[in-house]
Amino acid sequence: MLRYLPFLLVLALWIYAFIDCLNTPESQVRGLPKVVWVIIILLFGEVLIGPIAWLVAGKQRQPVGGGGSTPSEWHRNHRSTFVAPDDNPEFLRSLKDENKKDEALLKDWEADLRRREEELRRKSGEAADGPEDSPPAKG
Repeated sequence: MLRYLPFLLVLALWIYAFIDCLNTPESQVRGLPKVVWVIIILLFGEVLIGPIAWLVAGKQRQPVGGGGSTPSEWHRNHRSTFVAPDDNPEFLRSLKDENKKDEALLKDWEADLRRREEELRRKSGEAADGPEDSPPAKG
């Protein structure tokens, strides 16, 4: 098992450098275009020249105290204040707007229902009256 360790370390560094290069924005790549760095990493990965060159010279590194190099540091520096929905004026305003829309829709439905009921009453009244010309049938 110990004889495979150097090969696995080289492979791990090769994969790390390749993925790091792919995920790095073009604005942070130094020296050569990003595509050239990918080719260098892939071609010279077995002898460690490509991955080491990428890690040393290919990417701009940010200072540790800068914008927060770890996710926890970034979250500490970019806190957002949470406001509960019942204290948020925008949320309450949106509820009022939705309520007004729902009330208008309900009024339209009620007016449509009244109109349809009135049409049904007229039709049922005409059908109940029947034709007035025909004589009653003898039974």
